Amino acid sequence: MKFSIWLQVVLLCLAFATGCSKQETTQRSKPPAPVMVATAATADIPRTAQAVGTVEASETVTIRPQISGELAAVYVVEGQDVVKGQRLFLIDPRPWQAALKKAEASLNRNRVILENARRDHERYAGLVKDGIVTQEQADAYRTKAESAAADLEADRAVVENARLQLAYCTIAAPIAGRLGSLMVDRGNVLKANETALLTINTISPVNVSFSLPERDLAEVKTRLAQGRLTVEAKAGEGLTDKGVVAFLDNTVDTATGAIRLKAAFTNTQRKLWPGQFVQVTVKLAEGKGVVAVPASAVQTGQQGTFVFVVKQDMTAEVRPVVVGASHQGLSAIERGLAAGEQVVVDGHLRVVPGGKIEIKQPGEKKPMQ
Repeated sequence: MKFSIWLQVVLLCLAFATGCSKQETTQRSKPPAPVMVATAATADIPRTAQAVGTVEASETVTIRPQISGELAAVYVVEGQDVVKGQRLFLIDPRPWQAALKKAEASLNRNRVILENARRDHERYAGLVKDGIVTQEQADAYRTKAESAAADLEADRAVVENARLQLAYCTIAAPIAGRLGSLMVDRGNVLKANETALLTINTISPVNVSFSLPERDLAEVKTRLAQGRLTVEAKAGEGLTDKGVVAFLDNTVDTATGAIRLKAAFTNTQRKLWPGQFVQVTVKLAEGKGVVAVPASAVQTGQQGTFVFVVKQDMTAEVRPVVVGASHQGLSAIERGLAAGEQVVVDGHLRVVPGGKIEIKQPGEKKPMQ
């Protein structure tokens, strides 16, 4: 009987020793998670909206001849920059020069006829007073003079039209800009108002067309009412330019729920090019003195966004947060975090809620697991 009691006591001691050994082994197998941390602080983070936009020329003109004829000369080359009024093409002017000479000759002839008709009318008007001729005869010469005057005015209109047609032989740039591809060569016969010669695009300034969700409409209207609404367009690494919203469409697209806007850019350095796709960022609100953390601190789980907060006992706490705007690598925290609290920014995969952590400095090697 005594032996049985002693045996039970020995077995309980062995079981207790074994449990303690397993617990120590488990604790040793989970060392503190090495992480890097940052302190939440206040910062100025503007609220922005982003979209993909398309660069458009501020002015676009397709050059077409206003008269028919043979293309006699081309004074420009493809891709050339031109100023308003610069000569581009010449249509063979000889047929139009001949038409002008003919119209001027007819004008001179009718001018002489008018002068003779007026003298005859004046002479016959004097003879009527002397009773030499009848009033009917004098009226006939007055009618001839009036008819000659009408013919003269018609000839003047023909001369003006001929001069205008001759002026159309020289095609000049109606706007300043950059030339596109030449669509015809010298010697081709052009048809009035149909043959396209080239296209001129004004690329300084330019416009960027883009759309924003309907939810941003109220803020956009408020900012426009307050003054200029700035826009940044990014076309690539280092290729950014700033402009202002110049147009807000008068309706929301019912199919997409988006509102179309257009921003104007001076584009003096020609970073933007018509037809190019750019990343557009619109600054909607200032966001002064908001709580902010590095964007890498914010994690997303099944319950939403959260951060790992470092407590005073060096354990990690899962803290749900409401994230606002992001700017230059920082994310605004609208709710859930206070300035001065430390959050994990690197090493999240090793962190266990409530588990111990070890803060590492940048560049410090993490221990092998």
